[in-house]
Amino acid sequence: MSIFAHQIRQKYLLVNMAIFEGNFQDTSNLRFALVIGRFNDLITNKLLSGCQDCLKRHGVDINPEGNQVDYAWVPGSFEVSLVAKKLALTGRYDAIICLGAVIRGDTPHFDYVCNEAAKGIASVGLNTGVPIVFGIVTTDTMQQALERAGIKSNLGWNYAMNALEMATLMKQIEK
Repeated sequence: MSIFAHQIRQKYLLVNMAIFEGNFQDTSNLRFALVIGRFNDLITNKLLSGCQDCLKRHGVDINPEGNQVDYAWVPGSFEVSLVAKKLALTGRYDAIICLGAVIRGDTPHFDYVCNEAAKGIASVGLNTGVPIVFGIVTTDTMQQALERAGIKSNLGWNYAMNALEMATLMKQIEK
């Protein structure tokens, strides 16, 4: 392709480009699922509270009896991806938020759980097309986990913001 043809093509692409960007306002018709690991529930309950606070402040009805958010509790972070996949395949959700906490111990178990949880959660999003938020806190100490779940900030809030943004972004792209 000549330089001139390349320049013309670039100008054409720029003129006909769309910009897609999620927002945090069009939330009344969105549906979310939260998958929460019970293991290290001191942390996961705090992440859940931060997540719920964010969703509520952005107009989402967080009541489990309502029609916008469903909650699924699993034994631990390793099991989160399986349930997230099952939920994603229903086609009912605009985004799924996966919450868990894995704190390093004295054995390599930490590495296996973290790696497989991350791979599993990533594959769910890629294989289903549903935005899946990785909200598994992985830390070396309980203190670090507590700092991420509320002492310094609550990452649960950030995970909900990511879900809101991705859900609204996907809706725009689908239009």
